[in-house]
Amino acid sequence: MLFQNDPFRELDSWLSSAGRRNSATTPMAMDAYRRGNDVWVHIDLPGVASDGIEIDLDRNVLTVSAERGSTREADDQAYIFERPKGRFQRQVHLGDGLDSASITADYDDGVLTLRIPVSERAQPRKINVGTGQTAIEAESVAV
Repeated sequence: MLFQNDPFRELDSWLSSAGRRNSATTPMAMDAYRRGNDVWVHIDLPGVASDGIEIDLDRNVLTVSAERGSTREADDQAYIFERPKGRFQRQVHLGDGLDSASITADYDDGVLTLRIPVSERAQPRKINVGTGQTAIEAESVAV
């Protein structure tokens, strides 16, 4: 038998039964960073099957949705239920500097990894500076 010393257990149970704790807006833990010419996004989805993950892109808004069901059966006696279940969703707004047509996704060990390349026009580059004489010579020849 398992017990948890939690003075708020009754309140958590009531909130959970009221549907507020496991709502469709429950966020998923996420890390996002830029490495070189790619933006990497890692989203934790433990216990979610890969075919239960949906990734949609609409007007530069990337939406990741997933669903995790319960392993509990109707006649099970409950002791502790802390793992959220239900539908989860996370939205990320992609800037114009990202190449949304080249996004790749991989799911391994409960972590969804997205690689979003930075578009060529948004990558840093050097611009050569010419001398003023070259521009003047070109103008005088053209006139």
